[in-house]
Amino acid sequence: MSEEKQPGRPLLDRRMLLRSGAAAALAAPLGVIGAQALPFRAATPAIDFSEFPICRTASDASPVTGAPRKLKLSWNAGAVCLAPVPIAIEYGFFQKHNLDVELVNYSGSTDQLLEAIATGKSDAGLGMALRWLKPLEQGFDVKIAAGTHGGCMRVLTRTSSGVGKLADLKGKIVAVGDLAGPDKNFFSIQLAKLGIDPNREVDWRAYPGNLLNLAVEKGEVQAFLASDPLAHLWLKDSQYKEVASNLDGEYRDKSCCILGLRGSLVRDEPQVARAITQALLDAAMFTSQNPDKAAKSFQPYAPKAATLADLEAMARYHTHHHHPVGDVLKRELKGYADDLKTVSVFKPSTDTAKFAEKIYVDVFGV
Repeated sequence: MSEEKQPGRPLLDRRMLLRSGAAAALAAPLGVIGAQALPFRAATPAIDFSEFPICRTASDASPVTGAPRKLKLSWNAGAVCLAPVPIAIEYGFFQKHNLDVELVNYSGSTDQLLEAIATGKSDAGLGMALRWLKPLEQGFDVKIAAGTHGGCMRVLTRTSSGVGKLADLKGKIVAVGDLAGPDKNFFSIQLAKLGIDPNREVDWRAYPGNLLNLAVEKGEVQAFLASDPLAHLWLKDSQYKEVASNLDGEYRDKSCCILGLRGSLVRDEPQVARAITQALLDAAMFTSQNPDKAAKSFQPYAPKAATLADLEAMARYHTHHHHPVGDVLKRELKGYADDLKTVSVFKPSTDTAKFAEKIYVDVFGV
């Protein structure tokens, strides 16, 4: 990949961090992974909070008192962008906040996941904003507490395809793993902003996620959408190139994945809601500063073809330093809802400001 495509460590806007108070795709079979699945590091490691003055205060707040609070956290164990989750267990970030967190590896539909959180089968979950927002219109009792990172979605093609930029997808056939997936929604939005009708001028075709590259190799499609770890592994082959990602342009500093909490947890135990949010933000900050350690923590969940160097590169690629809360989070959610109007996922009459206000919660302000 070219140097321009690598987000690296962009300069952080201190004012944005002060306003937000931010701290710091491959689905596996449904099952439960206990916290004991990872060796526990005896002491929570130090994090450099020098650029995060308010967040240091939040992170050092008094933990939940009494016996460790047992919670269930739903995640996709195959998604390398969720590396902060095993980090939070292995390095004691949950324990620091007096939490005993059990991981639930969830591979059902988004509606089922949100229902599981809303009804208390799970207490929290991690997912993609552009997959969650439409189902949240149905009124699930789930509140979005934080963005967790950016950098989950890419457009790939063969180097010989003639597709060099997103606008070149006009009139082309593009393979996707899910016709209602967040990556299709995201790049449809970007095409619409370029004046291209993504529903009429692009032919989207569904393929199993691990066969997307074969579709372009056979000439059945001219490009395909993919996420890490597969996207990164395919890009190691010089016959592939990245055309676009959700780290391009204004989205470079926006989160694509979010943390949702059970509504009753937020209302009845706000200190617990705050604690699990802070623990995950601390783990994300640690991941940003220690991608090598994140790679080792995530390795048990990664494809065998992915080396530690691959996993570290992915941890660096994803923007784990960006995890908005509060008003910044609310603005990002409204922005995505506005975007979804442009591709007819949301109705033109939807009041996106009211929608964002309804689905988010500022756990550090309650």
